[in-house]
Amino acid sequence: MSAIVNNTKRNVVSTLKEAPFYKPIAKEVDVFEHAYAEKLPVLLKGPTGSGKTRFIEYMASHLGKPLLTISCHEETSSTDLIGRFIIKGAETLWMDGPLTKAVKNGAILYLDEIAEARPDVIVAIHSLTDHRKELYIDKLGETIKAHSDFMLVASFNPGYQKGFKELKPSTRQRFIALSFNYPKPADEAEIIVKETGLDISVSKKLVSIANKVRNLTELGLTETVSTRLLVDAGKLIRSGLPKRLAVKVAVVEPLTDDLEITEALVDLCNLMI
Repeated sequence: MSAIVNNTKRNVVSTLKEAPFYKPIAKEVDVFEHAYAEKLPVLLKGPTGSGKTRFIEYMASHLGKPLLTISCHEETSSTDLIGRFIIKGAETLWMDGPLTKAVKNGAILYLDEIAEARPDVIVAIHSLTDHRKELYIDKLGETIKAHSDFMLVASFNPGYQKGFKELKPSTRQRFIALSFNYPKPADEAEIIVKETGLDISVSKKLVSIANKVRNLTELGLTETVSTRLLVDAGKLIRSGLPKRLAVKVAVVEPLTDDLEITEALVDLCNLMI
C-alpha cells in the first residue's frame, strides 16, 4: 500500500493495491456498488470496531478508487476540509483542503465519526449530497463541480452519540445508510482466524467471551467488546502471550476504569478461556 499522510490534519490518502480482508455480512457490498454507480452519499452506522472503516477500505480497493480518510473530532472545521490561504515567502497562496482535492480529483472521501465535527462541516458538504454535486469555496468565491468519480461516505456511532451529538434528520436524509453490527459467532471467529492466524478453537472462545460481555447490559459500559479488540487479543495470544493476560489487557482493560467491574470481567473471562 502506498500512502501519503498529513499528520497535522490526520488525513490519509491511499490507493490500496491489494484489498484488505473483509467478510461481507449481508448485502453491504452490493448496496455500495450500486450507490457508487449512482454517486449517492453513504452513511455507515454502527458501534466502534464493527468493521465500518475496514469496509470502506475494502470497497475503495475493490473499486480501484483512491480513498481519502478524515478522522473527525470536535475541532474539525470546514476550513480544515475545504482549504485555506497560507503565506509562503512574500506570497499569499491558496492551499486546497482534503475535501476540495477529493472533489477535484474524483476520490472517495470518508468522514469518520462525522457527528464529532463542528456544525460548519455539515453545512459545507450539503451541496455535495444532493443533485447539485458541487462545492462552494466562499473564500475564493468559486463553485466547483464534483468530478464524476467523487463519492462522499461518512460514519458515526449511534449508540455512543445518543444524547450527546446527533446528526440532524435533514442531514441523515441526504445519505443512504448501511447499518453495521458485530458479526455472527461463526463469522467473527473466522475473521479472527484470518486476521491473526490464531487457532479456530481459541478464536471461538474469544467470541464466546465477547458475546457474554455484550449481553451484560447491567454493567452500563459506554462501549462493549468490539471485533477489533478480539483481533488484538488474538494477535497477542498468537505471539505467545498467555491467553488470560492477553484477554485482560486487550479486551477487559480498554472497556472500563472501574476496578470492581474490571475484576468481575477478568474473573468471567478467566473461566471461559
